[in-house]
Amino acid sequence: QVQLVESGGGLVQAGGSLRLSCAASGRTFSSYVMGWFRQAPGKEREFVAAISKNGVTTYYTNSVKGRFTISRDNAKNTVYLQMNSLQPEDTGVYYCAAHSRLWVEAIASAYDDWGQGTQVTVSS
Repeated sequence: QVQLVESGGGLVQAGGSLRLSCAASGRTFSSYVMGWFRQAPGKEREFVAAISKNGVTTYYTNSVKGRFTISRDNAKNTVYLQMNSLQPEDTGVYYCAAHSRLWVEAIASAYDDWGQGTQVTVSS
């Protein structure tokens, strides 16, 4: 099991940028595939991005491709989500998640450990 703590959320105008961080503790961070998910009010949690254990492979949902970048620093036990050109539809609570199986996954049920979330609000 790994403990995850997100930070970096906030209020930003449309077109702005935010960088989310997720600090992990408890187990060897490099043993985990990491993902970011988000949940808007009244909607189901949706996949945003994921990154392989060594950081080589990344995967994004179509709506954020070219705007968001997921990265990780295994020496710092941290995964990041750089979000540029933010739009009001990006508003929601952003969660990081981890699983220790082999493949990068885009479904929430594949992830075993979750952070508490950080709020991102994009105003128009």
